[in-house]
Amino acid sequence: MTTEIMLSAPAAKPVQRSPTAIKDMLLQWAAKMTEGYPNVSVTNFSGSWANGLAFCALVHHFFPDAFDFNALDPANRKHNLGLAFKSAEELADISPLLEVDDMLMMKDKPDWKCVFCYVQALYRGLHQRTPP
Repeated sequence: MTTEIMLSAPAAKPVQRSPTAIKDMLLQWAAKMTEGYPNVSVTNFSGSWANGLAFCALVHHFFPDAFDFNALDPANRKHNLGLAFKSAEELADISPLLEVDDMLMMKDKPDWKCVFCYVQALYRGLHQRTPP
């Protein structure tokens, strides 16, 4: 009589990251995707996004034919924010979780939690795409 021993690998545990690690990873991803774009320096989830250029750069990285990034004016926040939110929705089906008027009202210091949530949505909608 033989005895068979069934060895099974333990179930893979999902990777757990702290909220700080997730925030840092997302910020690093956004900084890497927008690297080299003029007037864009992603260092936080607040002021770095205030003029809309970082959002535009992120969308433009994956959809370079969508608009002429170099024609954007950092002082035209309303246009930049509207272009980024509309382009992300139309090209990648990413819901505009931020309102242009709310971003304008917050001036140079948008609420980092609002920006963080939207950048998360951008990450989920864009990170698996291969830029052209």
